Amino acid sequence: MTDHTAAVLPAGTIGRLRTAGLDPDQVASLIRLALAEDLADGEDVTTAATVPAATGGRAGLIARSAGVVAGLPVAAAAFQLGPGGAEVSIGYDAADGDRVSPGQQVLAVGGPVAAILTAERTALNLLCHLSGVATLTRRFADEVAGTHARIRDTRKTMPGLRALQKYAVRCGGGVNHRMSLSDAALVKDNHVAAAGSVGAAFAAVRRQAPGVPVEVECDTLAQVAEALGAGADLILLDNFSVADMAAAVELTAGRAKLEASGRITIDSARAVAQTGVDYLSVGALTHSAPVLDIGLDLLE
Repeated sequence: MTDHTAAVLPAGTIGRLRTAGLDPDQVASLIRLALAEDLADGEDVTTAATVPAATGGRAGLIARSAGVVAGLPVAAAAFQLGPGGAEVSIGYDAADGDRVSPGQQVLAVGGPVAAILTAERTALNLLCHLSGVATLTRRFADEVAGTHARIRDTRKTMPGLRALQKYAVRCGGGVNHRMSLSDAALVKDNHVAAAGSVGAAFAAVRRQAPGVPVEVECDTLAQVAEALGAGADLILLDNFSVADMAAAVELTAGRAKLEASGRITIDSARAVAQTGVDYLSVGALTHSAPVLDIGLDLLE
């Protein structure tokens, strides 16, 4: 954490971000970029014209639809980093990961009304998107409840938002896959083509990074057998039918973890989980989640 961020964000907000596993400096940088887009040509002319500078008040962030909320401390940071944000106070009426109902207040904001309104869209853009990711993840997690399968995200994230989107997945009951290209290896079809075979690609990665977990993407049961023979820690079943997934589970017999991937939907998730795979990989969690509708209402 830099001294600049510590001086601008209250300790309570910094603490909540850190507890969430988020870097306060990275969050602050993202928010400053978003605020700069809104204020690129100067002040918020509408607010400046309609709200006297000395006007104080309170506002509530209200859920308009049911879902799972995520990103409350991020929204708080947006209000506190905007113009006049040093005077903005925050009250939490919900916690990240909570299910919320229409009409429920999730965050209370107090201070200069001009500061609140100027940062409103930045705060809501982040909060609504992250809550949408958490809500979709929870829908998938609920579908596979009672099986041992877990819902897993991918690197199909928006540039600059990966840490936040993957945090929202955790809030929704999912688990994270790779945060970057270096914390685990994923041998995909193009790597296999370049190396010549599944076994050769696996061996090459092992030589290059002997301590890194290695996952191998397989298109056929024959490739699953080859990956098992090579010693893969995790096998990704790419676009397998449900029947072939069940066959892969039987073939693997616990020697590696299995991850199902490819066109998995809410409607198909339970059948996939019931094959006995360990993970369901769902790129839609981060690249296609609808926002959760949350709005800001001035209370005074």
